[in-house]
Amino acid sequence: MKSRETAIRLKRREVEEKSRKVDDLERIIREFDQMAADLERQIQLEEDRTGIRDRGHFSYSTFAKAAAQRRDNLRQSTEGLREKLAAAVRERDDTVEQFSRASEQSAAMDDPRGRRERPLGFTALR
Repeated sequence: MKSRETAIRLKRREVEEKSRKVDDLERIIREFDQMAADLERQIQLEEDRTGIRDRGHFSYSTFAKAAAQRRDNLRQSTEGLREKLAAAVRERDDTVEQFSRASEQSAAMDDPRGRRERPLGFTALR
């Protein structure tokens, strides 16, 4: 009885941990997307201010070049995080499924009607 309860408690903690990981990855991705959008706006403002939009031009803004590089790095990081997020979601869903099965089995064993024990004094006929 105790070991079953402990196993369910551990599985519940595992589900919570994996859910937190998914939430954290989603939050980081949102923040990176927001930062990339902010950098994009800054690049546009700088290009409008200088009047030079050609990144190959010798007098293209160094600020715009640096901001574009940061934006590109953020986008690349975001793609990697999206892959990690997909894997984390699969892990979380698998763990939730395992937890549900364990909870159902525990509930069935705790339910006297769910048990298949025979009353004392009766034996199976063969």
